[in-house]
Amino acid sequence: MGTKRVMVPANEVDLTAVKYEPESIQAPHLTGLSLKLFVKVVEAPWIGSLIISSLKKKNNIVEILQNTVIPETPMFKPVFPPQDPEPCVIDLEEDGKPEDRVDIALKCLPHSDAASSWTGHSPPSFRYWRIRDYAYAYRSKLATPSMVAERFISAMEEFSSKKPPAPLLISFNAEEVRKQAAASTQRFEEGNPVSILDGIFVAIKDDIDCYPHPSNGATTWFHEVRPVKKDAVSVSRLRSCGAILVGKANMHELGLGTTGNNSNYGTTRNPHSPDRYTGGSSSGPAAIVASGLCSAALGTDGGGSVRIPSSLCGVVGLKTTYGRTDMKGSLCDAGTVEIIGPIASNVEDVMLVYAAILGSSPSDRISLKPSLPCLPNLSSHESSNVLGSMRLGIYTEWFNDVFSTDISETCGKILNLLLEKHGCETTEIVIPELPEMRVAHIVSIGSTSLCSLTPYCEDGKDVELTYDTRTNLGLFRSFTASDYVAAQRLRQRMMYHHMEIFKKVDVIVTPTTGMTAPIIPRSALKSGETNLQVSGNLMRFIIAANLLGLPAISVPVGYDKQGLPIGLQIIGRPWGEASILRLAAAIEELCADSKKKPLQFYDTLKGN
Repeated sequence: MGTKRVMVPANEVDLTAVKYEPESIQAPHLTGLSLKLFVKVVEAPWIGSLIISSLKKKNNIVEILQNTVIPETPMFKPVFPPQDPEPCVIDLEEDGKPEDRVDIALKCLPHSDAASSWTGHSPPSFRYWRIRDYAYAYRSKLATPSMVAERFISAMEEFSSKKPPAPLLISFNAEEVRKQAAASTQRFEEGNPVSILDGIFVAIKDDIDCYPHPSNGATTWFHEVRPVKKDAVSVSRLRSCGAILVGKANMHELGLGTTGNNSNYGTTRNPHSPDRYTGGSSSGPAAIVASGLCSAALGTDGGGSVRIPSSLCGVVGLKTTYGRTDMKGSLCDAGTVEIIGPIASNVEDVMLVYAAILGSSPSDRISLKPSLPCLPNLSSHESSNVLGSMRLGIYTEWFNDVFSTDISETCGKILNLLLEKHGCETTEIVIPELPEMRVAHIVSIGSTSLCSLTPYCEDGKDVELTYDTRTNLGLFRSFTASDYVAAQRLRQRMMYHHMEIFKKVDVIVTPTTGMTAPIIPRSALKSGETNLQVSGNLMRFIIAANLLGLPAISVPVGYDKQGLPIGLQIIGRPWGEASILRLAAAIEELCADSKKKPLQFYDTLKGN
């Protein structure tokens, strides 16, 4: 008889007895020939299931899913209790025109003198051009969208000749970009741009539909089984604002990885250090923004895929509340942990793009009952008072569980600065059952991904996937219906624990990742890589926002001793995007003087 573990109901857990367990992942690090052989063995009958079973036992997955009595009922997708309205915000109309929402978002931003940014001397530290800078240059006839387009196209030609390939975009049509830019240029000449986003260059991750480009999810074949007939809802909202959609950005195949490795098209490189990964799975979107080539990009985030690459590339990435943005027209539109979110070089640009794309699907409005979307009114004097009253939750042992202490020290300094400058106090919290949360997430995202792919795998398409994707699918196939229900019972418990925490604090703060950008092994470029220790470090602080559907943002706060970017993550209450954006804007201001120009950077506005 095996021993079973019996969990007490979530509301009876004694938080004073909770001990933090540092994560320890037992799995081989494989690249090249060893990875190919491992996949062959894992996919073989009998022996494959024995190896997967052994790995699951070593990592306590079997104990958590099969040897534990979990008293809660299952929660199959995030369900939130009603939330109090956020203070000092401006409401947005979900059913209104995207360009009207963007116009309201613009009024939320603090005053800015774009003219002095354009003509002024170089500031002491590096600064990205903001969307407002582009708009000023276009209106003042200092530049046109067509001029920017030519600079963009020449940069793409430069990237296409790199050896080994390291593309930012994997579907790109120069004439399509020129056509959109010419139309935008004409609108400015006639004095009637559609919105502040008119003429702004935006990349779309390859798992979100952007007509006429195919959506491959960075596979080589998905366009064959799923033709694209129109834009995804979020993309059509951006297009109606006049944004120039430059093409489909590279990604970790099917979003099933955290490094951004892709042996199909080539692995996108980190603009701060081209021998390192960008993070994934939204590798292309984060890198194209960090390189200065696009003001913004859309990514998807089911397991940190917007926040991880944003952190590693030194840009801002917003993961919205589950159901806040309509997922229709994305490859992951049937999941329970995924969202579409914006990546930009700064918080105000994230706010502008978020205002354009937000709006729940009709079915989510009925089932999730979202609070009215709103933005922080950063132009109001009241905003700093609201900021000072925010309570920040920190689980110190978890916060400090990082691969490099540079990360926890840099993030800790920012929290001290917030207290000094704005009076934001931190409160010690305890989050129980973090190992259970990680397992519940991998079962949830793995099972829904497998369900979407199974019809094509049955047709033999799985052999055309990369080796690390096939390794993941081997694990996902081992999950049973019982495992899936156990994971959803754990989701219910974790939701209870977090809702209790949010009675004491307004946000939870963590480093975004437990490590900065990892080096790309040379042998990983041709046939991929599986390194679950790296994945564990990159995903350490990521999971709650996905499993529980909470909003979260990564904002850059500095660099490690090697000059690699470090991100701080703010996790908010359900539908609490305005609060995390307000805090992110304050943090960004505190870090403004320490920005460094990436090694790979293009000034497409001035052409310098």
